[in-house]
Amino acid sequence: MRIVFRDYPLPNHPQAQPAAEAAQCANDQGKFWEYHDKLFQNQRAMEPDNLKQYATDLDLNLEAFNECVDSRKYRADVQRDLQEGKKIGVTGTPAFFINGRFLSGAQPFENFKAVIDQELGN
Repeated sequence: MRIVFRDYPLPNHPQAQPAAEAAQCANDQGKFWEYHDKLFQNQRAMEPDNLKQYATDLDLNLEAFNECVDSRKYRADVQRDLQEGKKIGVTGTPAFFINGRFLSGAQPFENFKAVIDQELGN
């Protein structure tokens, strides 16, 4: 099994793009998932100062993180993920593909299990 995470910043959420970029900057220091979790715990607090505070909370190298965020190093990458998602039918988050089979939105475990079992021929 392989899990691939792609960014899909929702256009109606003005801080989604900068937050996704910041998470990629955290990934440069091996802390993507920790930063990702911080973002989801603080969905209403994603202003630039908040994004930098989360880096402090996670003991990231702030000089490197701030340079990455301020330069918008990952802007094009996040936009590419968004465009690729649109091309394959993603309209919101979360979105999942299991061997090309699309599951949209938050789903119970049983729905994932059913698709995986079908794909495994069980």
